[in-house]
Amino acid sequence: MTVDLAALMETIADDIDEELSSTPDVVVKSPESFDVTKLPINKREWHRLDDVVAVAVDLKGSSKMSTGKHAASTASIYEASTDNAVRVLHDFDADFIQIQGDGAFGLFWGESRYERAICAAITVKTFSEYLTHKIQDKWPDAPATGYKVGVASGRVLAKRIGTPRNPAEQEPIWSGKPVNYAVKAAQTADAGELIVTGDVWDEIEDNDYLTASCGHSGEESSEVADLWENIVIENVPDDARDGRVLRSVWCNKCGVEFCNAILSGETSREEAKAVAENSRQSALLADGLKKVREKRRKLRAAHLTGLRRR
Repeated sequence: MTVDLAALMETIADDIDEELSSTPDVVVKSPESFDVTKLPINKREWHRLDDVVAVAVDLKGSSKMSTGKHAASTASIYEASTDNAVRVLHDFDADFIQIQGDGAFGLFWGESRYERAICAAITVKTFSEYLTHKIQDKWPDAPATGYKVGVASGRVLAKRIGTPRNPAEQEPIWSGKPVNYAVKAAQTADAGELIVTGDVWDEIEDNDYLTASCGHSGEESSEVADLWENIVIENVPDDARDGRVLRSVWCNKCGVEFCNAILSGETSREEAKAVAENSRQSALLADGLKKVREKRRKLRAAHLTGLRRR
């Protein structure tokens, strides 16, 4: 094999000069008019979709899995995990799915996008718990594993990138916060955890089916309680970093009922009202404390700057 490196570098330089000499067209699309299959490749045109929800799933400890003498068991774990993560995203009508190594992400837009995305995320988290137990039972020496899940939302710019005349070498790319932040949320999580960004939390915090427990604990009844905890998402630079983490899974008794209620647009549960109010009050208190800390930080910074100037 030989490559005309000089010609290749010259072609790349010409392409960079052409691309940066003027801005491409950005076409705003509605959920109804946006079509992944029609994303341009030869045309300098990007399609914009204003509110997309991304669900990213990341398999913990995959880099520690052996492809040597334990190659068969590693392959089995990959297939059982990735295949079923994709199946879940598909069954909750993800509008786009892409496999990335040992994980995947799904994009949801249009009607009920937040409900579909969150239900898919919780379902991945639920089956992941079962998967983890099965792996530990069959291969006690296997690395601790399980899916870490992140959810984020926002505007995307999309275009098809790759070799123009070879569809096998083309992929849509999704520029913007949703995929990037969902992946960072998943990376921040531990196995069995679901983390949503602050933007996503704003959309779901008033849904009693998502924020408060069902009142079952195994075979026993328990008090309805708040399900989510505050968490800071690493490497996310804006307010989206103030996320929430969920460690619960679908209940064996009423998970199906709750899931269908969420997908149907229901949000209110009488038995969860007190929990919801306490959660809102706690959120207001936390927000107030955050603003106080920020004000103090700025005052300290100004004071230190003043000291340095003397």
